[in-house]
Amino acid sequence: MATTAEATEITVTEEPKLKPVDYKSDLKPIWCPGCGDYATLSAIHQSLARLGVPTHMVAVISGIGCSSRIPGYCATYGFNTIHGRALPIATGVKMANPELTVIAAGGDGDGLSIGGGHFPHAGRRNVDMTYIMMDNNIYGLTKGQVSPTTPAGDTTKSSPYGLGDRPLDAIQLALAYNVSYVARGFSGNIKHLVEMIYGGLSHKGFSFIHVASPCPTYRGIDRFKEYKERVVYLDDDHDATNPLTAYQAALRDDGKVPLGVFFKQERPTLTDNCEAISRKALANGQPTIEGIMDQFIP
Repeated sequence: MATTAEATEITVTEEPKLKPVDYKSDLKPIWCPGCGDYATLSAIHQSLARLGVPTHMVAVISGIGCSSRIPGYCATYGFNTIHGRALPIATGVKMANPELTVIAAGGDGDGLSIGGGHFPHAGRRNVDMTYIMMDNNIYGLTKGQVSPTTPAGDTTKSSPYGLGDRPLDAIQLALAYNVSYVARGFSGNIKHLVEMIYGGLSHKGFSFIHVASPCPTYRGIDRFKEYKERVVYLDDDHDATNPLTAYQAALRDDGKVPLGVFFKQERPTLTDNCEAISRKALANGQPTIEGIMDQFIP
């Protein structure tokens, strides 16, 4: 029998490393066969495992749409919000618990139509979260109507004689909104998409990952094949710290779809700025109810 004077050997065990499967919920995805959302979901699981963040320290927030089902397929905290409101809800989650890794997910309709007004403010505030937009150029959940990114001239359920509008470019918008991490991946290349999402998750600030993901149901499998032929990758020597270079890379007029990290900048986040303001406000001591009331009551 060991005495109290004898040293007790303590075995220290390391925390088991998480795998992509650890981030998968028990729900089975119900997207259409061939949908790029399957690839994006897999890339999210792989990126989180690579980051090594515990599942209880992740929150996935979405709006409404096919891709907005993603919170249900992740074994993390999640919230499927109302249409177009993923970013403000995700901002609230991050501000309430800055320690969480927050992901906002949605489609082009959810993010650039009804939710388009929230995008610039998340960018200018530099909220420390990752926004993944799965762009299929159509409203898939509501059966094939024109979305903000539908190419001009396309025939859809709501444009039977062709579309006269010009589409929005999500990358150009993100650069104009001064988003501090801007990247694009393609659902046909999961390995590259993982790099883009992991880079966004690792970035301190608001990161935007645009996923080119043509809808196989309402855009047709030929559109996916067409995208596969059109995608090109940014050069290895692309200067992602230069906003002018980033714009030039995004403003291609040759029909190609550039992939990669367009822009990356380190700057204070919304959390950093709010903490600085709080310190300044409390510099003269903790305010009291009486002191606050005295400012308003003569």
